Amino acid sequence: MTNQPWNVLHVSANHEKKVAQHLAVRCLENYLPLYKERSRWTDRAVTLERPLFPGYVFVRFTPASRLSVISTPGTLRLLSGFGVETVDSAEIDRIRQSLDSGCVLRPHPRINTGTRVLVCRGIFEGTEGIVTELRRDCRVILSLAGVRQYFSLDVDLRDIEVLGEVGRCPDAESSAYSCQLQ
Repeated sequence: MTNQPWNVLHVSANHEKKVAQHLAVRCLENYLPLYKERSRWTDRAVTLERPLFPGYVFVRFTPASRLSVISTPGTLRLLSGFGVETVDSAEIDRIRQSLDSGCVLRPHPRINTGTRVLVCRGIFEGTEGIVTELRRDCRVILSLAGVRQYFSLDVDLRDIEVLGEVGRCPDAESSAYSCQLQ
């Protein structure tokens, strides 16, 4: 089965490791790419292993073992018919080799211009805005509500959280200060 593509299993939030363990007990080939991250708790700093693709586990199986896969505790559904039926074996191999060799891989939200975001760190923590530019950092338009004025903030991508995919900026003939959050 080594050259067979990997199926994508959508699992419950924060249950990726448990699902991978259940699949292993059922003798099903699975892969859960994990990365290490230092996290600061109130009393100490710890190193945590987190899934590179939260909510997903990759699995290879024969048609006869399909029921065993989809009945695994923590499984929501086997992705098929959503445009992402399988992942090529070479892609998974590259990810595995990168992580094994010490490359730093981190999950990254899909952010496009027009995406509504929440600033999670810094002086503007808790403020919503719309992404207007993506370069090394991200430019977000924020609103000064009391006077209905707008300003931009350059923020690190790690310091924002995606709220929604659709923010709307009026036509180019409008001023740059008229971007509205929906």
